[in-house]
Amino acid sequence: MKKAFIYIAFASGLILSGCKKVIDLYPESYINTGTFYSNVSEVKSGLTACYNGLQAPMNSEWMLTELRSDNTKQGVPNSSTAPNRELNELDMFYLNSTHPQVYNYWQAVYFNIRNTNIVLQKLGVVYDRTTGTTSFSSIAIPISDADRKQLAGEALIIRAHHYFNLARLFGGVFLIDKPISPEEAKDINRSSVADIYKFVQADLQFAAASMNTLKYNQIPTADLGRVTGWTAKALLGKVYLTLNKKAEAITVLTDVKNNSGYALVTAPGSAGSAYANVFAASNEVNSEILFTVRYKAGGLGLGSPFANRFGPLNSGTAIIPGDGQGYNTPTADLDSVMKTGDVRKGINAARYVVGANTKQYPRKYFPNPNPTVNPQTMTSQDSESDWPILRYADVLLMLAEAQGNSSTSIDLINQVRTRSGAPSINAAGITSVKLFEDTLSNERRIELAYENHRWFDLVRYGTTLTSINAVDAIRAHFAKEYQVHYRDYAAPTPTLAELQGYITTDKLLLPIPQREIDTNTKIVITQNPGY
Repeated sequence: MKKAFIYIAFASGLILSGCKKVIDLYPESYINTGTFYSNVSEVKSGLTACYNGLQAPMNSEWMLTELRSDNTKQGVPNSSTAPNRELNELDMFYLNSTHPQVYNYWQAVYFNIRNTNIVLQKLGVVYDRTTGTTSFSSIAIPISDADRKQLAGEALIIRAHHYFNLARLFGGVFLIDKPISPEEAKDINRSSVADIYKFVQADLQFAAASMNTLKYNQIPTADLGRVTGWTAKALLGKVYLTLNKKAEAITVLTDVKNNSGYALVTAPGSAGSAYANVFAASNEVNSEILFTVRYKAGGLGLGSPFANRFGPLNSGTAIIPGDGQGYNTPTADLDSVMKTGDVRKGINAARYVVGANTKQYPRKYFPNPNPTVNPQTMTSQDSESDWPILRYADVLLMLAEAQGNSSTSIDLINQVRTRSGAPSINAAGITSVKLFEDTLSNERRIELAYENHRWFDLVRYGTTLTSINAVDAIRAHFAKEYQVHYRDYAAPTPTLAELQGYITTDKLLLPIPQREIDTNTKIVITQNPGY
């Protein structure tokens, strides 16, 4: 699939880059944002930079989500190098408020929020904090009503996605809904979690109401990869589910399921090749992809690095050009959950055998996820593989979670399982709420493995389910992996009891980067408890 719309990211990146603070009003650059946005073409260029700006947060998002879950672990526990120590601290919940990767993520997200705020300001989008609603004001740019609504909706979805992640990772954060100056930024303190979620819902509701809702097969080829009104509804469904608004989640997710034209990828050939084809670089933005971070190989600075970062360490060129770094290593527990016969087992994670040693590694972000294909055709740190944020399979499983234990929910789970070649679940055998919740949790864990969902799922389950919570799940994960992994961590090596003690309810949130607190000379910013 051609990625035409991301090629102009270089020019628009110049427009929206070059500043020292991520929320500057008008960054110093070759083109001034105060004068650039005079027509639809220029607004589209700015919006392309917002899409391109989704890449930077992904560099560390997996560290803050997947690595902190029971899906993966730091691949070289006894290493004393700075990058591996940083991963160890996240993996063990032993980090402090100055952790570099936490700040890198925070900075990258707010940088792109600023990008979206500039585009939205030029389109006349205004958020009213009193009423919690988003609306349009008058603007001077000559633009049709349809184009204005569509472009604004795309920017709103990207902004909402960022704030949704910030709220889930940090709690209350700085609510910046328009471009501001560095001095103005110093007067803004953290908003409540409730206010952040009100903001996110307003953006997504406005986007869903404004944007076109063409079915998947009606979307022009040139627009594939852009978010749509269905993306807004699906993401809103996830927000509702996170807030335990299950009735509202059912409404929007059912609409996506019945009317969007999106569907599970079921071809070509066997179930195994169908599941692999969801992630293959030769089948990008397929019928299952509602929202994805796009990458473009070819030495353009837009390629994905994750095949190398997640490939097995010291594998040379046997797996991937440029060797692997061994990050984000699958846990034995996740491997045991993926039953033999379920084709997702070999596609989610492959094995590299060296003598008596076997190394597992995530496979989804290789140009061809089929584990029998080696080596991959690509340049080091420059893969074509996109990173899906929201898939149709996720929509079906969220709908099952919102509906609860019922035959219709089991049917939704079975649709996902059947595509992978796994045997169907007999609804009559799900005899308790706990058994349903365990079944749903395991299915989401397998289907969405290594896509940065598991951590958010575990935290959400503490609200939406009755038998699963993140603290207990991570302590159980530490117990299962201690003898084979965590006892080998570089000194000081914790006992199992000490390791389990690191994960508490407070540590479900990350620290606000200490740099934000220390550099503000005008107001006092509170730190999250436990840091």
